[in-house]
Amino acid sequence: MSIIYVLLALLMLGIMVTVHEWGHFIAARLTGIPVREFAIGFGPKLIQWKSKKYETVFTLRLIPAGGYCAFYGEDDPDSKADEDPRAMRGFPVWKRLVTVFMGPCMNFVLAFLVGLGFYWIGGLNAVTYGDYLQVQSVNVGSAADQAGFKEMDLLKQVDGTDAAGMTEDGTDYRFRQLINERGRDNEPLNVVVERGGEDVSLTVIPQADSTGRLMIGIVIAPVILEQKVIRPDFLQAAGLSAELCVREGGVIIQSLGMMVRGDVGLSDMSGPVGVIRIVAEETQQNGAEAYILLLIFISVNLGLVNLMPIPGLDGAQIILLLIEAVRRKPLSRKTEAYIKLVGFAALMVLFVTLTFQDVTSIFGGGR
Repeated sequence: MSIIYVLLALLMLGIMVTVHEWGHFIAARLTGIPVREFAIGFGPKLIQWKSKKYETVFTLRLIPAGGYCAFYGEDDPDSKADEDPRAMRGFPVWKRLVTVFMGPCMNFVLAFLVGLGFYWIGGLNAVTYGDYLQVQSVNVGSAADQAGFKEMDLLKQVDGTDAAGMTEDGTDYRFRQLINERGRDNEPLNVVVERGGEDVSLTVIPQADSTGRLMIGIVIAPVILEQKVIRPDFLQAAGLSAELCVREGGVIIQSLGMMVRGDVGLSDMSGPVGVIRIVAEETQQNGAEAYILLLIFISVNLGLVNLMPIPGLDGAQIILLLIEAVRRKPLSRKTEAYIKLVGFAALMVLFVTLTFQDVTSIFGGGR
């Protein structure tokens, strides 16, 4: 990985964290709740300055894996800050709810706006495919390699039967169906391909994989007849962006459900280091489009995860505020502070565990 792609990945995380915390910050400003500190990153301070008008301290910290918007009286289990008029606890519940919710909300807004720009400025790739399949690559030493298949060959017939198009139910390529219907493990098949405008007859012996399906060892795709860029108008681009965000959100919710059921374990998760690695590698291999789509996906992911009712995340704070609204009085200061403390400690343990796992994976060559 080039250092430039690692820096681009760090920039992406920095943008998403900044936007999230800015959501809390701007909502607090609009509702009149004083902000004690607005921080990007964790750990030792690198840069610090203070607003003379609002007395907010702005800090840039060493570890670019998070950030926070700190309010007065948040971590006061002994109620010593109750007399401070700046304490967040003294403001109406609705103002605190708006302030807490605006963090995740801004991640959704960021994802939508980036998607809007992606479709409106970049357009949509409209591709027209032909009926025939084309060989994209041939696995070295495979049955197809031994039979003489070449890249760019058009697959026309299998044992005299037209191999164009899809199966009747539309779930697979006709060529693959014919290979499995006509072929027998270790028995030859005749395949006609078009190469350089001429038909070439090849004899290939399919091999069964671990599931019993016959394979010949090629990667295939439909022939591209035409490819052009369609420019949607603003409203169309907005609709496409919203659809993309909802689709990505569905994938994330499905993944969270798998975690709850135990289908996905800790070893399948990535921390900030793993995310940086994935973003850097994908951007290096697939360019700006991959970077933009990952930003949208991760931003939606950040918004949804923060809404989970886990102590230390915004979702848990929203639940506590809703309980306070129903009870018409808050939980005790100690109870609320200890819930936040336990949640924060658990998140830090998870952060360290995932970071260790990611670093071990990088140096061990895994994932």
